[in-house]
Amino acid sequence: MPELPEVETTVRETAPHINGRRITGVALPWEGIVREPALAEFRSGLIGETVTGITRRGKYIFWHLSGGKVLNLHLKMSGSLLVKPSSAEAGKFTRAIFYFDNDTAIHFRDPRKFGVIRLLDGPEKVTGRLGPEPLEGGFTRKFLERSLARRKAPIKAVILDQNFIAGIGSMYADEALFAAGINPQRRPGSLTPEEVKRLHRAIRQVLRSGIEHMGASTSTYFRPGGEAGFAHHHFKVAHRRGKPCPVCDTPLEYIKLRGRGTCFCPRCQPLK
Repeated sequence: MPELPEVETTVRETAPHINGRRITGVALPWEGIVREPALAEFRSGLIGETVTGITRRGKYIFWHLSGGKVLNLHLKMSGSLLVKPSSAEAGKFTRAIFYFDNDTAIHFRDPRKFGVIRLLDGPEKVTGRLGPEPLEGGFTRKFLERSLARRKAPIKAVILDQNFIAGIGSMYADEALFAAGINPQRRPGSLTPEEVKRLHRAIRQVLRSGIEHMGASTSTYFRPGGEAGFAHHHFKVAHRRGKPCPVCDTPLEYIKLRGRGTCFCPRCQPLK
């Protein structure tokens, strides 16, 4: 699933192609990807608009339009935005195509059809309840310590709550907890101040590394140019079920935690 590093990479690598460009057409090979408004209003609200900026909030992408509205794209489980020439045909899994006045097109590729597109008056409709951005100033160690004290769910489930912290998904949660030496099943209230400090640092480190290596292509994610990301080559536990721990050689365990596949080292991350 594209998480913060993959979405941030998508924003950074699509922006040079479409920022400041006018939308000349829209094709919807699968109309179900558009959640709002009605299709006729959706098309008329986009064609002729110029993209004035591209931003990310959590896992959401926003194209800010000259008329004041925003196009919200959510890649969900299997989505990618691919930059192609306008003459390129839709691929098997292309669900939407946006055409621009520089002979460029953005193809929304989504094998599992979970992706969502909305044309909105502003981002707040989908971002209003999101937690702080983990790489920005509001996400402090004190915020994390204070917020965790009120939580009862396992620590990994808390990290995955988008209303708690925006943008983190299962694989980067696994990586952060391993780097901090914390078992994903631990209760937040059991963490010591030193463990919270390590977790805060680890969250920032693994997300920055993920962005630096242009996201993780573990299944269906591709960068806008069609290339794979490299972040998964640096994973220590995520998607490494049964392989030896890079620190102690203990086989990595895999469990389902609140319905999410979870990898960890039982020795480096003991359940205290």
